[in-house]
Amino acid sequence: MLIKDILLRKAGAFIAAGVIGGFLVAGLLAPAAALGSTAAGASIRFLDQLPSNLNLEPPARKSRVLAKDESVIATFYAQNRVPVDLEQMSPFIRDGIVAIEDARFYDHGGIDPTGILRALYVNAQGGRQGASTITQQYIKNVLILSAENGGSSAEEAMTTAARSIGDKLREMKLAVGLEEKYSKDQILQGYLNLVYFGNGAYGIQAAAKTYFGVAASALSLPQAAALAGVVNRPAYYDPLTQPDHVVARRNEVLDKMLQQGYISPMLHDKAAESPLALDVQHSPQGCAAATAPYFCDYIQRLILNDPAFGADEAARHKLLYQGGLTIRTTLDPGLQKTAQEQVNASLPATDPLQRGAALVSVEPGTGKILTMAQNTIYDPTTGPGHYTGNLTLPEKDSNGNPLHGAGGFQIGSTMKPFVFAEWLNSGRSMATELDGSIRTYKADYPWKNSCGTTTGSYDPALGQTPLPNDDPYHYYRMSVLKGLYHSINTITFQSATQLDFCKIQKMATAAGVKNGHTNKPYDLSSIASLIGTQDIAPLDMATAYATFAAGGIHCNPIAVESVTGPNDHNYPVTSAGCEQTIAPDVAAGVTYALKPVLTKGSGYNIPVNKEQDIFAKTGTTDGHTQTWTVGATTGIATASWFGSYKGFGPQWANEHITINGTYYAGLDGANIAGTQWAHLMNAAEPKYPGVHFPAPPPSMLR
Repeated sequence: MLIKDILLRKAGAFIAAGVIGGFLVAGLLAPAAALGSTAAGASIRFLDQLPSNLNLEPPARKSRVLAKDESVIATFYAQNRVPVDLEQMSPFIRDGIVAIEDARFYDHGGIDPTGILRALYVNAQGGRQGASTITQQYIKNVLILSAENGGSSAEEAMTTAARSIGDKLREMKLAVGLEEKYSKDQILQGYLNLVYFGNGAYGIQAAAKTYFGVAASALSLPQAAALAGVVNRPAYYDPLTQPDHVVARRNEVLDKMLQQGYISPMLHDKAAESPLALDVQHSPQGCAAATAPYFCDYIQRLILNDPAFGADEAARHKLLYQGGLTIRTTLDPGLQKTAQEQVNASLPATDPLQRGAALVSVEPGTGKILTMAQNTIYDPTTGPGHYTGNLTLPEKDSNGNPLHGAGGFQIGSTMKPFVFAEWLNSGRSMATELDGSIRTYKADYPWKNSCGTTTGSYDPALGQTPLPNDDPYHYYRMSVLKGLYHSINTITFQSATQLDFCKIQKMATAAGVKNGHTNKPYDLSSIASLIGTQDIAPLDMATAYATFAAGGIHCNPIAVESVTGPNDHNYPVTSAGCEQTIAPDVAAGVTYALKPVLTKGSGYNIPVNKEQDIFAKTGTTDGHTQTWTVGATTGIATASWFGSYKGFGPQWANEHITINGTYYAGLDGANIAGTQWAHLMNAAEPKYPGVHFPAPPPSMLR
């Protein structure tokens, strides 16, 4: 820039700020009689006392939640804004906004003396004309944004920017200071990224997407002229409700662009004759609009619960909705689609039976959550199947923070592998035969529990029902191995008579099992807990079976790979903390014993590809109310659940019931839960192929 031009800009700024700002602008905004003869001097003194700089906070911007393949799962925002560089904006919008809002933008030093004099004259004649430059408008918008970011409502923020004499003078001085610090292109870029275009669209990129379905760089001349006209009065020039106003204003912009030499007469005439041609594309946000709403809600809770993202939940909420975070997650979108299709097919959310279905998968050895799906509708309003709780999660995280989880369900016989694991861990063989006909356990039975007390009884002498099996055909002597894959309660109890309940509990804890409501270890104070009477979250069951699949290496489930803010700022994320918690030989023994479940045991009819090395365990509770299949390859572990999430009692029993046209005398874990588990595992096999599980040592098989 030439020295002459710089001097002219400085002179213009000085004259306007010192003389016009103190006298003429004061006269413009208030009656002369009210100001008195000392108004000009007082205004100048006030101007001198004002700060000359402004903290340009980054505009509130969207946060994005990305799947494993970088596809967008969800967005969070307080303002729908995607900042872009000036070079990523169509030249038509850059020229159009200057032409209609501030024709001398590239000539003045932040305030426009000529514009102020013209506005003074027009207003004196009874007209209405403003004199703010783009720089001043930018400052006004920054002040509004700062107020909103400080917790003010939009109405309060507008009041903060109300145009008193002092506010106007401060704005003028700030404009001069801003022009000294930033280039014209930087100011124009900031303004176009900040200004409101109505209907929730902040900044030119969001406006272009909202109204025309294109990026800011692709705006045509008529589209850009229309948006340039909207910023003056977004409600009056609303493209959705006032299209005629918008077209008239667009043509005013085109006239200005022609007069100022930005476009040719031919381009002007063609654009002025074109229809508005909106292509409205609203930008949904939050978990209700997410491709995986319950996983999205889980991610949101992980951010809101973590002090790494702010001192308290309010600060973390602000960061999530205004901080422009990029949250990369572990979710596999293709497999998630399959999981969602399966749970929806198991029972539609609006079915009068109102049962729940859920699938959740993790990767053994990494803890990465690959799927998280359920058949309910993520909606807080009252309606059939509407439910915002997550059926796969515990109620709280390990620190007691809420997760919006259902807290888990009774796990039935899927508990038995942990009893079996402790049997092997204690040095016993799975080939040992036990008496499966023993069904009576008196109240004074001497159960061993070195870290507590275990009570309970199955005693007909007390009017109690003897310990039952699921069928009447297995009350005989058999190996512990056969007792597991056929899911025989009486064999599990007979093995427990030789074990320490405290060590069974520690085995379950080592795998990752914990109470879904309290996060405390699985409660074995009652003998009934041996067959799964405690509520465990499906995610924790998938994690526990993944521990067996990974050779005894337990990994905490993780959903977030990384969180990045603007300027590539990286936030710390929680690791899986993988460690060897179960002896490899014990894990190998469990996987060996659970493979026959799918070929000749309780899950023989589950339609999974049995050519692969895969294991599973079914589970069913009293009344067939909660049903499970949990299993894994070395590539993926999945917990599948079908049952009641609305209560426990006779009305929620799944006996003598027709589901999706099929009658069940008593629903079993191998039925609906097993089928949806199998379809997901079959779909996962090509992408997450398993390798062969290691064989257990011979001593376990003798």
